[in-house]
Amino acid sequence: MALYSDTVMDHFMNPRNVGEIPDADGVGEVGNPVCGDMMTFYIKVKNDRLEDVKFKTFGCGAAIAVSSMVSEMAKGRSLDEAMKITNESVAEQLGGLPKNKLHCSNLGADALHAAIEHFRDKKKAEAAPAGARAGEPEGKTCPFCDAALGGGTAPICRSCQVTFENCPECGKLASSKDTSCPHCGAKLEAADKAQGAR
Repeated sequence: MALYSDTVMDHFMNPRNVGEIPDADGVGEVGNPVCGDMMTFYIKVKNDRLEDVKFKTFGCGAAIAVSSMVSEMAKGRSLDEAMKITNESVAEQLGGLPKNKLHCSNLGADALHAAIEHFRDKKKAEAAPAGARAGEPEGKTCPFCDAALGGGTAPICRSCQVTFENCPECGKLASSKDTSCPHCGAKLEAADKAQGAR
C-alpha cells in the first residue's frame, strides 16, 4: 500500500496557487515547531468572497499538498464557508494522510483561518472612529513641539501654551483657537463656544 494517495502526490508534485499576493487583504502564518513546517496564506477578498488565495509553504510533501488543497477548497467561497474548512475535510479531500502527517492538515486550515481573521480585524479597525484606532498617538504629545501634553479633558501643551481639543469628526488634535480642524476641516466645538461668549 502506498504511503500517500494519488491526490496527495498530485498536489505535492503540481501544487496549485503557489506564491504571494503583494496587496493581500489578509495574511495568515502558522508553524509547527516540532516538525518545522511553516505555512503562509494570502487572500484577496471581493464581496465577502475569497477572490484569490495563494500560499507559501516550507515543509514536507504532505504540508505542500495540504496547502495546495486548502487553497483550492477556499477559492471562490464566502469567508464564512472558508472558515468551516477543517483539518478533517482537507485530509478527506486528499484521500487521507498518514497519522504522523495529519498535523499538516491542521496547519493548512489554521493558516487560512488566520488570514481571514487578519482581514476581518483590518476591516474592524478601518470602521472604528479615527480617535479610537489602536496605536494612534494623538492626544499624547503636542503636534507642534512634541512635548508631552498635560491637563484633563482639555489637553494643554505647557511648552507652547496651547490648549487642544479632539476634532468631533476625525478625532485628531486641533488648537482650541482654531475655528475648523486643520486635518479634516470640520467645525470645532471650542470655536462655537468662544463665539457664543462674545
